[in-house]
Amino acid sequence: MIFFAVFCSVLGLLHYYVGRRLFHDTRLPVRLRRSAWTFIAALALSIPAAFTLGIRGQRVLALWPSRIAYGWLGCLFYLVVIFGARDSLRALVNAPGQWLSWLQRLRAGSQAATNAEQASPHEALSRRVFVARALASASSLAAVSTAGFGIHAGLGEITTPEVPVRLARLPRALDGFRIAQISDVHIGPMLGERFLRAVIETTLRLKPDLIVITGDLVDGSVAVLGHEIGLLSKLRARHGTYFVTGNHEYYSGCDPWVVFLEQLGIPVLMNERVAIGDSGPGGASFDLLGVPDHHATRYPAIAPNMQLAAKGRDPERELVVLAHQPVQIAQAVEVGAGLQLSGHTHGGQIQPFGALVMLAQPYLAGLHRQADTQIYVSRGTGFWGPPMRVLAPAEIATITLVAG
Repeated sequence: MIFFAVFCSVLGLLHYYVGRRLFHDTRLPVRLRRSAWTFIAALALSIPAAFTLGIRGQRVLALWPSRIAYGWLGCLFYLVVIFGARDSLRALVNAPGQWLSWLQRLRAGSQAATNAEQASPHEALSRRVFVARALASASSLAAVSTAGFGIHAGLGEITTPEVPVRLARLPRALDGFRIAQISDVHIGPMLGERFLRAVIETTLRLKPDLIVITGDLVDGSVAVLGHEIGLLSKLRARHGTYFVTGNHEYYSGCDPWVVFLEQLGIPVLMNERVAIGDSGPGGASFDLLGVPDHHATRYPAIAPNMQLAAKGRDPERELVVLAHQPVQIAQAVEVGAGLQLSGHTHGGQIQPFGALVMLAQPYLAGLHRQADTQIYVSRGTGFWGPPMRVLAPAEIATITLVAG
């Protein structure tokens, strides 16, 4: 409830800021300005309304409101970025002149300065309105164009990057082992059966030895989405499919989803470790360890505990960790993991939003190293919020393990 109140407050302030730049600074006629403010207020209210319908499982009712509301949210983001950059630049450029003007007023007297400013008020006002309208038009065009590009990319093809990762303890017999990573699919009000079928078909074409789903699979309950998520039973890999929870599973009712996925034959690793490879005596294998989401402790759920999952592990065996959030890399380093696979960030999804994501996460996307542990952060397979992707294409990555 507190989060929702803060979210709505911030949303209101952003709409007010954009409205001031679009309607107030441009000196629209009073009647037109009132209509414009009413319209932007309705758009502002549509976002929490769509969010509420979505989490309550009103999928049919939420479809078009979600498309309109979240599409506008993406446009709003770019309007804020553009207007904010413009205002910051203008303040920086004008700062010396404003200080100089202030000093001149102190020396010459405020009355003289005021008279000088009012020498041609109509001309100055006309010039300011013209500039404000030109900037508002250009900013709106830029925001809508960027949002349009983002929608096209967000609903376009899923990329399939190939990522070789060298692991020192990997047995030679497993050199070239292929792991397909699906992450942040977000099946819910905006994405459904058609999208999930495309995800499954793309994954199967990669011919992986192992499939992992690193959280945020759903935005809704089992009762609403179970029929569609049941399609995941079609995923096939020699060494199976494994899942770890993301933060959105807890918004949607984690326990029923864990049971449902287990019934599909997709084990959910909750502070658990399994051997992947040849199960015979002396066979080549490595350890796969999975933990719940970093924020699971906020809910009546199992808290993530890599130390517990790694207890009793042979340190000479290679260890691959599945953890939804990149910030969990610190624990992976402690347990001696060679590789962690994560998601959560969406690669920023709509840049430059990634700069804000980096305030909470150590890595945004791609392959990185921390101490002796490598981490690959997926840009995500679906999207959340605005149905857009700007400079952060959706992906199903193939992690190819290299021995030595």
